[in-house]
Amino acid sequence: MKILVAVATRHGATREIAEAVGTALGAALTDAGMWSLVEVRDAGLVHSVEGFDAVVLGSAVYLGHWLEPARKLAESFSDELHRVPVWLFSSGPVGVQKGPAEEPVAVEDLVRRLDARGDRLFGGKIDRHLLTFPERAVVTALRVPDADNRDWPSIRAWGREIGASLAHAERSVP
Repeated sequence: MKILVAVATRHGATREIAEAVGTALGAALTDAGMWSLVEVRDAGLVHSVEGFDAVVLGSAVYLGHWLEPARKLAESFSDELHRVPVWLFSSGPVGVQKGPAEEPVAVEDLVRRLDARGDRLFGGKIDRHLLTFPERAVVTALRVPDADNRDWPSIRAWGREIGASLAHAERSVP
């Protein structure tokens, strides 16, 4: 089974999530006795999704939106992605939410268009040393502290869930 984990990241933290998902997913398939090849690629460098049996697509979230490479991949290959199992993830909430719970990124339309089997929202990471001047200005204005809010056990568990789902579906095929 060949799986693509495509990711759009600006400073590398979301790619680290994609790599953890890919590793856990591959391990779950191996544990189920299945051969697998999991490729983690930058979304902007994906020129085809042909030949993949499943796709996990993720993006860092900036000001409530996915990065352009992930959005473009989903749009450009929507027909092909609709033919294979797809999971989506977002990474980005870095501050403490004040006020009513609000979805930091709207992906419902993408979930529907791609018939995604699931989507997850993971906490993000802020390291001011890696940010551009405008990004530093925004996090300073919003009083967002440097922090790593990624929940690694949850990230790995989600990767294993995807692997288990794929293994179950493969065993169910006559």
